[in-house]
Amino acid sequence: MQTANSCLIFFIIIAVMISVSSASLKVGFYKASCPSAEAIVRKAVNKAVSRNPGIAAGLIRMHFHDCFVRGCDASVLLDSTPGNPSEKENPANNPSLRGFEVIDKAKTEIEAKCPQTVSCADILAFAARDSAFKVGGINYAVQAGRRDGRVSLRDEPSGNLPPPSFNVQQLKDTFAQKGLSLEEMVTLSGAHSIGVSHCSSFSDRLYSFNATHQQDPSLAPKFARELRKKCPPPSNSGSGSDPTVPLDVLTPNRLDNKYYSDLKNHRGVLTSDQTLLSSPATARMVRNNARHSTAWANKFASAMVKMGSIQVLTGSQGEIRKNCRAVN
Repeated sequence: MQTANSCLIFFIIIAVMISVSSASLKVGFYKASCPSAEAIVRKAVNKAVSRNPGIAAGLIRMHFHDCFVRGCDASVLLDSTPGNPSEKENPANNPSLRGFEVIDKAKTEIEAKCPQTVSCADILAFAARDSAFKVGGINYAVQAGRRDGRVSLRDEPSGNLPPPSFNVQQLKDTFAQKGLSLEEMVTLSGAHSIGVSHCSSFSDRLYSFNATHQQDPSLAPKFARELRKKCPPPSNSGSGSDPTVPLDVLTPNRLDNKYYSDLKNHRGVLTSDQTLLSSPATARMVRNNARHSTAWANKFASAMVKMGSIQVLTGSQGEIRKNCRAVN
């Protein structure tokens, strides 16, 4: 009983932290202090994504990786310093995280117009929203007012970010620790409608699933054969070779609900994707999202706003960095 009460108190504290954080943020935060801030970010994102559509997935993922580690404080943007490797060096981020140069470009332009006014954490939140709009037509107002953190530790992503091997219960627990519901977890997983995965993140599903099945039986056989062609067995893949494949085979560069259709057809690339259909707790959500594109897009927008308020620094907390890669 004591354990149950402790868990209840923990989740109440998380919920209160998020509601307080949300109250501290507001839409139009820079309307007076730097009115062109959001337009500058959107321009930088549009230019980068037009050249390389994969950058949109990178920026949305970067915002997620930022918010789940120390809250949305731009700690993921900090470079390592002597004796202090940063979050960027964690295997969850290196070498797969991308889009840093887009944040740098937007920050440089904003600093020229509004010195030390707009936080890197807010720039990243704007960039994630602009990416969703550019490749999916999903638009939403971003509450701003975040401040930048001063700490970034290499080991912290490991205890906070869900690996691609997680099942539904593990995903549920990880998201609940951040104040996000089971349905919000399933909704945000739809971000895998864009982007790619390295073969090493799922090769066990193709070649060494378990003692009974060499191949994960939840994979459609034809799809598994296609993946095997792109992802040779790890021992034969060459020195340092780790190819990538699209996470959504139907519309790989479009943020839409086709990801859920992939799952229905047993064409989810990662274990953490396909488990959403395999689990009775989330299977209906997957089917509903596959059926109702507009409803999913609206839920995605709301979930992104909520995620963007996780444990934010506001007021006099933290700082406004001059350079997103280094503390002042």
